[in-house]
Amino acid sequence: EQAVAVAGGLIGGILLFVLLGITAYLLWKKFCRLFSYEKLINPVKTTNANAIFQGQANSEMQLKSTRSRSVPFIIPPTLHGRDWIHLTNEEQVQEASDPYTTPQSGPRSSFHSLAAAYVVGTINPDLYKSPEDKSETDFPDGNIGRLWFSIEYEQESERLLVSLIKVRKLQPPADSCSPFVKIYLLPDERSYLQSKTKCKTLNPQFDENFVFQVSSKMLLQRTLKFLVYRVDKQKKHHLLGQVIFPLKNEALTEDNKLVIWRDLEKENLEPPSEYGDIQFSLSYNDYLGRLTVVVLRARGLKLQEESPAAGVYVKVSLMNNNKLIKSKKTAALLGTPNPVYNETLSFKADQTELDTASLSLSVLQSNKGEKALLLGRVVVGPFMYTRGKELEHWNEMISKPKELVKRWHALCHST
Repeated sequence: EQAVAVAGGLIGGILLFVLLGITAYLLWKKFCRLFSYEKLINPVKTTNANAIFQGQANSEMQLKSTRSRSVPFIIPPTLHGRDWIHLTNEEQVQEASDPYTTPQSGPRSSFHSLAAAYVVGTINPDLYKSPEDKSETDFPDGNIGRLWFSIEYEQESERLLVSLIKVRKLQPPADSCSPFVKIYLLPDERSYLQSKTKCKTLNPQFDENFVFQVSSKMLLQRTLKFLVYRVDKQKKHHLLGQVIFPLKNEALTEDNKLVIWRDLEKENLEPPSEYGDIQFSLSYNDYLGRLTVVVLRARGLKLQEESPAAGVYVKVSLMNNNKLIKSKKTAALLGTPNPVYNETLSFKADQTELDTASLSLSVLQSNKGEKALLLGRVVVGPFMYTRGKELEHWNEMISKPKELVKRWHALCHST
């Protein structure tokens, strides 16, 4: 009997120990779960699928009247445990908090994922489009045509490769137009290369290649000139427009083929004045207090015959009450009666000084060891100093702030 009592006591003790162990394990596991998951206080109510589909349909109806269609931006179901603040426009913004994610109980269908998603805004696809090339669609008022070409320079063979690509939107006086192009490499105006004639088209496609032989030292002092002509029924040639492109500001290499387009300009058909003419643009920025002069080109200059290879440059001086404020010069180009500069010179000038200020542009021929020879001069300014075209140019510049105003002016020889 004692043995049975002892055995029963041992078995009962073992069972009690096992029961206590199981109870302690379950309590410990429950305690760990409480610390592993944090209770969310304000859970967000999920929207049903029908409401979302209806809202998206309404959004699409509204967006049809707009220019671009927006794409809804939604929050995936895995992030629904976050806190959100409701806005007046019915969109939702996440509140600053720690990123919590709700555990996934199992695989969910796309329908359930969409039904549990939150629409928080839209994305405008137009903001992510690459800029379109509008060179063939945007033509300013008064445009007479646009020309495309490419240039490349071979250093070893010293060859300038010019590809004439196309011309668009020609504006001939007659209905029919059979255009062709002559290409010059200034200052040489005696020789040129000519394209084929394209019959009866206002948008000729040329795709022709031309080669000019020019040394690398002289390359940046040269200027390309394109003359676009049309042929009439009597086989006569009529000039439609021109493009003048200086090479001095271009980095020309064999690995750098530049494709360029320029609008055609009308050629000044009037004969040059006695001492030649100069073309330049004026602009005044009233906000920055800056007066800008763009020296474009000159024509019909009377060069000194003794030194025709000497450089020709333009000196621009800002005057106030006939006192010199500042002078700037363009680069000197080899002696040519028709130099092309395309250089921009800027001066500081307060708006209150424009009534007493003036600009003097002098065309000079430099001679080594000697004083520069004055070829011609022109002054533009207010009524105090000028009349005629020079006064009109100055007044137009003031009336059109921040806009370049371009004009030709006759040179005089007064000092």
